[in-house]
Amino acid sequence: MFKDIPVDVGLVHAGERIRKTDMYVELGGPDIEEKFELVRVRTLNQVTDGSINIIGPDISAMETGNKYPLGILVEIAGKDLEEDIEGVIERRIHEYTNYIEGFMHLNQRYDIWARVCKKAFNRRFTSLRFVGMVLERLLKNELPLIERIQITFYTDAEKISPVYTEARSVYEARDARARGLTDDDVDVFYGCALCQSFAPSHVCMITPQRYANCGAISWLDGRAAARIDPNGPIFAIEKGECLDAEKGEFAGINESAKKRSLGEVNRIYLYSAFAFPHTSCGCFEGIAFYIPEVDGFGIVMRGYPATTVNGLPFSTMADSTGGGRQVDGFHGISLEYMRSPKFMIADGGYSRVVWMPSDLKEQAKEFIPVTLFDKIATEKDVKTVNELKEFLMSGSHPVVERWKTEEQEIMSGEGEVRPAAIQVFARGDLPISTGCFRIILKNARIYADRVTVQAIKPKNVRKGE
Repeated sequence: MFKDIPVDVGLVHAGERIRKTDMYVELGGPDIEEKFELVRVRTLNQVTDGSINIIGPDISAMETGNKYPLGILVEIAGKDLEEDIEGVIERRIHEYTNYIEGFMHLNQRYDIWARVCKKAFNRRFTSLRFVGMVLERLLKNELPLIERIQITFYTDAEKISPVYTEARSVYEARDARARGLTDDDVDVFYGCALCQSFAPSHVCMITPQRYANCGAISWLDGRAAARIDPNGPIFAIEKGECLDAEKGEFAGINESAKKRSLGEVNRIYLYSAFAFPHTSCGCFEGIAFYIPEVDGFGIVMRGYPATTVNGLPFSTMADSTGGGRQVDGFHGISLEYMRSPKFMIADGGYSRVVWMPSDLKEQAKEFIPVTLFDKIATEKDVKTVNELKEFLMSGSHPVVERWKTEEQEIMSGEGEVRPAAIQVFARGDLPISTGCFRIILKNARIYADRVTVQAIKPKNVRKGE
């Protein structure tokens, strides 16, 4: 199928990472404002089958080490195709382009980040046409409903702008259609295993009120995908018995997670970041992270360039949060989930959110309760956790009341008041190794009087990596 492409194409290359030192060019990414991938269903006479166009410089005309915009417009036609399938196919772009040896694709929608490695370029992988050929053949092979397909790549900064604006409008319209349903209205949820090549124990659990972490797949998208490809990576999950309505624990979700993770994950809370939080892959739009010093949450989205209030950048927390693990207090999320009434409701929802970047706060203004908006700090208000604590106290943030009601006043020998211990580990088995033997604490819970989070700079890593 790919003899006319100069590099290998196959599942074996999914998950390949291209470091900056090995990069020929970068497409999209955190330093490029306008980038997108968009699928549109057209009529048959609007699509020229097999057409692949590049508007702007192709890879061969790009300068080594530079960064360029990237827009991918995939237009498809077929008598049985419906608009509901557009978002589902967009996620296939992420999957299929990662099959290409020497080509890395991360994230989704308006946040894509791709790199071409030097080795692939030296083997004559010099055109985005090769990426288009892979997408065309794999999409048609998997989805016979697609009768015609044409693909356009945008790498010109001026030409990409109007199509980028259209893409953002399409994303918003799709999201709005999905907001009318609640988790109580349906008997079936959906799972997405598209990212298991990156995170083997991860499956996104998609409900009407909890989008996929990448922000690209709604419950309606999941339903459309499962209907046209019942054996595909997006599949139906019978909701089953509700085991905990507040935390969002369902028997069907637990059974599916156990099966799909090969027993690695047995329980999931859809609406909580503690104990059994939803697993995270690496494509999440943002992270909700617990700040133990103030018993509240910060939220940071991908692309935020500075360190957060706990001293850690997004990249460091993403490395710890992703990979399909359940990490107490760290929670991969989508922007659309932040709009949901179920957003971390078991943990207090927005009454527990204490910090977020100013740009995100403004973007989320319409769904943050009015009474809380000014009480949530940003990087413009505070730089450290100590400053954050003072800000929360001066603004009478609801977490301050939590300090008063939840802390046990334990008198020490000198008569000082000390807070109750903070739970820092609350799940699974904890191995402890010694020189002669290994101790495993079953279902361990660990408490500490104080928790300090410190950033550790890795040795011999260049800036920007």
